[in-house]
Amino acid sequence: MIAQGPIVLVGCGRLGSAILEGWLLTGTVAAEDLIVLSPSEKPAAEAARTRGARINPPLETLTQARVVVLAVKPAIWRDVMAPIAPFLNDRAVILSVMAGVAAPTLAEGIGGWPIVRVMPTTGVSRGRGVASVWSADARAEAVGRELFAPMAETVVLKDETLMDAATAVAGSGAAYFYAFTDALARAGEAAGLDAATADVLARATLRSAADSMGDDALDALIGRIASPGGSTRAGLDALDQNERLKTMLIDTVAAAVRRNREMGA
Repeated sequence: MIAQGPIVLVGCGRLGSAILEGWLLTGTVAAEDLIVLSPSEKPAAEAARTRGARINPPLETLTQARVVVLAVKPAIWRDVMAPIAPFLNDRAVILSVMAGVAAPTLAEGIGGWPIVRVMPTTGVSRGRGVASVWSADARAEAVGRELFAPMAETVVLKDETLMDAATAVAGSGAAYFYAFTDALARAGEAAGLDAATADVLARATLRSAADSMGDDALDALIGRIASPGGSTRAGLDALDQNERLKTMLIDTVAAAVRRNREMGA
């Protein structure tokens, strides 16, 4: 269990708000144990306030904090942490959900607190997210898993250098699926469907596929639909002619990895 004391969420933008909503939805963190630091009013923070969370209290209240979750833009984290760090006790854990900012960089900027990096998706707001966790410190890793496992399918990475790849696959992956779904709808439109019908069919197919997937092997799932000589197999063969699908996604993930590293530089 996480040691008693407040959990401090620094930043309540899109991802920070999703984390906050997920904690409260799943009961992972009680509202009265939450402190939210945000420069502007956010609906998620105000909803948490009504349940007992403290929003932008005096920094002196951070002295008993057990976890500080950094959910700010990578470019500003040093400026944000500068006034906070003097109030933290030596047992606090720093949990970063910032893409691209490596643990040694964080340690250089804020001192010797244990650090755990977590890359969650915004699906945590509904208790159905994905999260990658890495830390060189066993206690900090346990904190990361405990704060995110109740609201995300959580994997622990063996090396921090894998965090950028995990972010490019899971953190960005939902957008790739949405883009594919839009392209599928437009292909249906090109084949004669009206735009509204094509949108409904493509969206519903994505939802149905996700609900049916379970833990079965992906090639087995494909095989259940794509019988030899059938229309689905013909479409798959066109999709991956000369391995273009695989090549395209390798390039897509590589571009996201590069950008993650650039943002953390």
